[in-house]
Order: sequence, then C-alpha cells, then structure tokens
Amino acid sequence: MYKPTIGIEVHAELKTKTKMFCGCANEPHAGEPNANVCPVCMAEPGALPVVNRDAVEKVLMVGAALGADIATFTEFDRKHYFYPDLPKGYQISQYKYPLVSSGTLTGVSITRVHLEEDAARSQHEGHEGTLVDYNRAGVPLMELVTEPVIHDIATASNFVRELQLLLRTIGVSDANLEKGEMRLELNLSLSKDETFGTKVEVKNINSFRSFEAAAAYEIKRQSEALDRGERVIQETRGWDENRQKTFSQRTKEVAEQYRYMPDPDIPKFDLSKIPEFELSRIQAKLPEIPSKKRERYGNLGIPSNLANQIVADSGLSKYLDICLLEEGARAHAKTLANYIMTDVPPLSAEAGILPAAETAPAFVELITLIAEGTITSRVAKDLLKEVLYEHAVPKTLVAQRGLAQTNDTEALAAVIAEVIAENPTVADEYRAGKEAVLQFLVGQGMKKTRGSANPGVLAQALKDALT
Repeated sequence: MYKPTIGIEVHAELKTKTKMFCGCANEPHAGEPNANVCPVCMAEPGALPVVNRDAVEKVLMVGAALGADIATFTEFDRKHYFYPDLPKGYQISQYKYPLVSSGTLTGVSITRVHLEEDAARSQHEGHEGTLVDYNRAGVPLMELVTEPVIHDIATASNFVRELQLLLRTIGVSDANLEKGEMRLELNLSLSKDETFGTKVEVKNINSFRSFEAAAAYEIKRQSEALDRGERVIQETRGWDENRQKTFSQRTKEVAEQYRYMPDPDIPKFDLSKIPEFELSRIQAKLPEIPSKKRERYGNLGIPSNLANQIVADSGLSKYLDICLLEEGARAHAKTLANYIMTDVPPLSAEAGILPAAETAPAFVELITLIAEGTITSRVAKDLLKEVLYEHAVPKTLVAQRGLAQTNDTEALAAVIAEVIAENPTVADEYRAGKEAVLQFLVGQGMKKTRGSANPGVLAQALKDALT
C-alpha cells in the first residue's frame, strides 16, 4: 500500500484596474484580441516596468488572512524561458524573497505566496497555426505554494475550495476556474514509508472535479507502475478532460534551468518603510474571513453544515448578517439561517435579485412570529415572497387574513368534521390501524385553515375524533 504525498500550487489573477507592470487595463477577457497592450507588456526595447501597488497590497492581504509572515524586504526576479506567449523571453516573478511566507489554511501549511505576471493566451485550435492574444500578458498573478503535507484527495480538494472562497471573500480575485482566473497544479508522489517518492506535477487544472480526478488517476497510475517494478519519472503532465487521464508534457524543470536573476529594471523594496504596507493597515482592510464567520455562526447555534452553505454564498451570508443586526434576531439565528438557505434562493432566482437590505426588519419579524407560535411555518412560507419582494408587513398580513395559528380544538371542530366527511376511506383506514394516513388528513386540515392550524393540535384532535 502506497502513501500519497500531495503539494499544491495555485495561480490566481488579481482584481486590479491595470496590469502588473504597466497602465494597460486588466481585462484579459476583452472581446477584441490584443486590445490591451503597450510597449511594456509587448517587451519593446526601452520600455520599463513599474510595479502595481494595488497588486502588492492584495497579496499582502492574502498573507494576513492566512496568518502568514509578511516580508519586510522583497524583490522581483527574471524567470527565463522561451515561449510565444512570453514576449520578453522571461517572466517577472519572485524567487528568493516572496511577499508572503508560511501561514495555514484548513490545517494545510503554506510555503509561500508571491507575485508575478501572467503570460499571454495561445490559441492552438481552429487555425492553421497558433495565434496569441496578449490581453492577458502582464496581468497580476498571485502564486501560492503549499508544503507537501497532504496525504489524501479530500483534504487537497477542501483546501483549494476554501482558498477560492477566501480569495473571493477578501476581494482580491474572482478566482473563476472556467475563465482561467484560478489555475490548479498538483504535485504528487507515492512511497511506502515516510520518505518522499518521485514527484509528478499536473499543471493547469481548471475545475475542482478535474483536480480530484487527476489526483485519483495519478495515484492509480503511479501505484501500478511501482507494482510492476518501474521507476516513476519526474515530469510535468497535463490533464485530458475527455479521456480522464494525465499525459506527459515535458520532463520537470528545476530552478537552475530558469536562470533566476534579480530584475535590474525594478528597485528592491523595503516594505517596512512603506506605510501603506504596514501589517496593521493591511489587517484593517480585511473583511471577516470564512473561518471566522463559520465560528461566529456556530456560536449563534447555526449547525456547521448550514453555516458552511451560507458562508459559501456571499450574497446570502451578507443578507443573514444584516438580519442578525435587528433586535432579537440572534435568538432566532438558526431559523433565520434555515429560511435564508432553503426558501430565499428560489424566490431570489425568480426575482433575479436577492432581497434588499431594508427588508431585513420585516423578515426578522416574520421569523419571530414563528418562534412565538403566532403563525405556523406553512403560513410563513406563504407570506415570504410578499415580505421580501413586496415590502409587506408580516403582522399586518396575519391580522388582515386571519392567519394567526389556531390552537383551540373547539375552533377546529368544524374543519375536522369536514376533513373526515370528505375522506371517509382514509378515515376508515386509520381506524383499521393504518396510522401513517393520519398525515394526509392533517395536510387536508392545514389546507382548509390556510396553514393557520397548529399541526400538533390538529393531529391530536383528528386522533380523538377518529377513535
């Protein structure tokens, strides 16, 4: 039995207005190819790079969110390799002095987070040759590298999903995998003991499902090779989505092959002397990160699975937080969360928009009426659309329509008599010992009372009437 060891590299395009080293718009998906280019990102002679301050700040925000070490000194390096999508013949990256070191996420240790520029986009299909769109060339690109401390696919998958959520939550990247705004790379080796096996890298994976499938395939492929007595080759592989397998691309480069050197056109930075990059200022800009939000929700009695679902949806999470500011709302946090996760999404999909913040007081009032026993859950669900999208007042609706919950068995007597009279066969089945049919009769009674009857009281009254 082999033990897998996994390390992960993640590239994420940063949400800045301009590219990393020039003033071109950061719009890699612009409709017109090569629309956002200039002498700097096209590497024309004499063009000099200027570091994007916002990009540096965003990487430092990631570091602060990870609880990492923020550099006091940093520099940019040239990483040399030749490819059509890299007009300079080298990429400006960071090697020896990254902006961020260490840190953790989901219990996985981080090695480093550094800043570099993205390459252009090569288009190989549909043309006689290869076409290159340089709109993406020079876009700010964050690279995060983990320690090789992961030993199962579930942990690896959970890490990359949580990282995407973190990047979106703190506003540094949209991290859309389908658009290439976030790209995953898998480093995996197998061994029978605590030593590392030969590492194989799988590059540029563009979905979580493909990431999991690539890891599973590599574990199987390498295990079978080792069982045959073969040697695993250190190489870079790609993922074939159609064939659901990895394929060899090239033997793995080592750092020496890239001939890293400090970029002489970019000054070195003493970050400790730049006020905007002080850790306290960076931390002050951070919104509540997902792990802290889950913890806060848990302290309010919201179950972890429900908290996870809401935190993963920024819109619903924001609306819940607005609701929790209302007086008395925290006492009903679990019910609020349940309704927001279960009943609000279908309504917002129909309306094409989430409920407005000003509807929060009325929504909390509706949930409070349920908690107090004034109305049933059925009534609340029926009124929800009017409360959230028509700015109706719950108490007014309940009073006008006579929807207050009925607990008086005498008041329900006529309804019970009608239900039994209209459903004689079901009533006889219950009397014959088929207790499961009682729920049908209760449902009929709830319809007649427009959901205002207390289901428990109604059920007991039906039992009494049928015995």
